[in-house]
Amino acid sequence: MTRRVGRMARYAAFLRGINIGNRRVKNDALRLCCEEMGFAEVAIFRASGNVILDADGKAKAEEVAARIEAGLADSLGFDVPVFLRSAAQVRAIARHQPFEQGQLEASAGKAQISLLAKPPGAATRKKVLALATAEDRLAIRGRELYWLPAGNMSDSELDLKQIGVLLGPSTMRIKGTIEQIAAKHFAAKAS
Repeated sequence: MTRRVGRMARYAAFLRGINIGNRRVKNDALRLCCEEMGFAEVAIFRASGNVILDADGKAKAEEVAARIEAGLADSLGFDVPVFLRSAAQVRAIARHQPFEQGQLEASAGKAQISLLAKPPGAATRKKVLALATAEDRLAIRGRELYWLPAGNMSDSELDLKQIGVLLGPSTMRIKGTIEQIAAKHFAAKAS
């Protein structure tokens, strides 16, 4: 484990495309890889590409994300897009409830969050939100797209391909997973 030096900032790195197909990486190997990059207090949440770590507090978030991407490409031999969020951002994402309680209770699906590389502009937001239906509700806040499917995601008729074209690269997580990450790793007044 890397020792802390100076002021550290706590982040969640949401990795896209880990542990699907031929891209299998064990949690211990992923943790070791991040520690070898110089990150501290590295923790892996489940085997789906959720890495919690401490980085130099003076580094910009974009620099931290680029460092993780470069390190993973070197270690794993394939590109892994990283969607980095600070402790405060993870807590805000977990707290945000874009759907009414009645909508949540009426849905057989689980609320999803697509973590985006950048916030969409007004015109793009309008186009994406226009794809929502009574069965598939959408909301956008910052760099996150919230989706409440009526049931199983695979049964949805929502045009996810078109949403991807409009919003660009993203990685999706169940909202409950992000809430659990926030409660377990970001409950304290971390930065």
